[in-house]
Amino acid sequence: MRRLRWDQPDRERRMPAHPYRDSAVLYAVLAILVVIVAVATGGAVMRAIVFAFGAFLVATAWSWHTWRRREREERARNAGGGE
Repeated sequence: MRRLRWDQPDRERRMPAHPYRDSAVLYAVLAILVVIVAVATGGAVMRAIVFAFGAFLVATAWSWHTWRRREREERARNAGGGE
């Protein structure tokens, strides 16, 4: 039986070219999608806008925090990697 493995410890993941921009664009698209679904289904549009904006802010802040931490870890690893 095969097991699905999400992480691959033998291969290091590379940073995307524009991680901050890509994250913001992805979450903006998802927020717009929430508003579109609210409009299409006759839901509370203002509540959907507020929720989508809040979710966009939280998700973007979290991903930017994660990218910043990853950049710091890579810099620290590269600074000590000359051994």
